[in-house]
Amino acid sequence: MKNPPNYSIRSVDHALQLAVMLQVEGPLGVGEAAERLGVAPSTAHRLLAMLVYRDFAVQFEDRRYAAGPVLSLGAGSLSHTSRLRAVAMPHLSALVERVRESANLVILSGDHVRFIGTVECDRALRVGNREGMVFPAHLASGGKILLAGLPPERLDLLYSEDKWADRPGQRPNLVTLRRELRTTRERGFAINAGRTEEGVTAVGRAVRGQDGTAQAAVSVSMPTTRFSRDRLPGLVGALAVTARDIEEEMRGAAG
Repeated sequence: MKNPPNYSIRSVDHALQLAVMLQVEGPLGVGEAAERLGVAPSTAHRLLAMLVYRDFAVQFEDRRYAAGPVLSLGAGSLSHTSRLRAVAMPHLSALVERVRESANLVILSGDHVRFIGTVECDRALRVGNREGMVFPAHLASGGKILLAGLPPERLDLLYSEDKWADRPGQRPNLVTLRRELRTTRERGFAINAGRTEEGVTAVGRAVRGQDGTAQAAVSVSMPTTRFSRDRLPGLVGALAVTARDIEEEMRGAAG
């Protein structure tokens, strides 16, 4: 499992978490930010002021803060990603109650997946919060299920040699990848057995839009010591229910 670096600085970590919240969730007040981070309002205010100074955030007239120009999601608008996360989080909580493992929501970002939502389980040994983290899409369970839904020409473009010229040793074998993605499409879920983090196993399933294309993925992550093939049908079934519920609520919100 991924552990925080020994040299981590709590204030930096808090500032980065705040930037992710503003980017994927929309505007936040000082009180909301303090509650989410578990810090005093004065600390949250100082962190937000620094984000504003560096253009990672802007402050509205109502004193709430939103994503600034440095971040990819524009300030002041409720993005599709933000709506998706808002809809999904209660369903992730319900998924955690069903399977007693941590649950995640991820989206595809180039040849990586970005974690935009996590609900941790309450077990002592668990996979922690992954919000804001990125992993190679071809290794992560959510990434593989999203790649499996791409048109062949899009996949070829993502993994063309020129795109990976600065990291040739990390480029996956396309023949092997296509074979793996074909299997993923056929069974409707993907497994990541320690490929992104040693000691962690994850199972992912797509969340689809009205047109049937995969817009995001939900996954459950657990210590490999708790995973077994006997658990797989139950995990896949729980993921299917969660994905269906998110899809139905997103359709209702769009209508």
